[in-house]
Amino acid sequence: MGAGKTTVGRILNQRFKWPFEDLDDRIEAREKRSIAEIFRDSGEEAFRRAETAALLELIAELGSSPRIVALGGGTLGQPENARLVRDAGGTLVFLDSSVDELFRRCEAEQKTRPMRRSLPQFRELYNQRLPFYMTAVHRIDTSGKDAFAVATEVACSLGWG
Repeated sequence: MGAGKTTVGRILNQRFKWPFEDLDDRIEAREKRSIAEIFRDSGEEAFRRAETAALLELIAELGSSPRIVALGGGTLGQPENARLVRDAGGTLVFLDSSVDELFRRCEAEQKTRPMRRSLPQFRELYNQRLPFYMTAVHRIDTSGKDAFAVATEVACSLGWG
């Protein structure tokens, strides 16, 4: 949360003309309600099932054409999802920053994020997810950088430019 996955993905989409998709947007379209509503009305378990279904659908559509995808912060924490992503052969990029900065970014967005409650809870969640994030081939430190600089760094690390 707050790493800039969607913003950086959109910038990369504009630069390279590869299709971009945010998995959370797909979930909301499939479920016909927001992520916050899914969590509030059905709980995290229902959200995770919807996330896996959306990921399966997305992977089935990939074919051989490249695509930039922003996964949700907890996607890889689900063993089935991690396996699906690994088997799809995509290259994972972990956009990282300090927990304090990520939390500040989330607060500044004024966006409802069901998994962001307090800074201690956010820190605990980050630490729980970190082993999954560290499976990424590339790690980009986003601390103090704007999204355009991060997108450039991602593109360079992937050998795109």
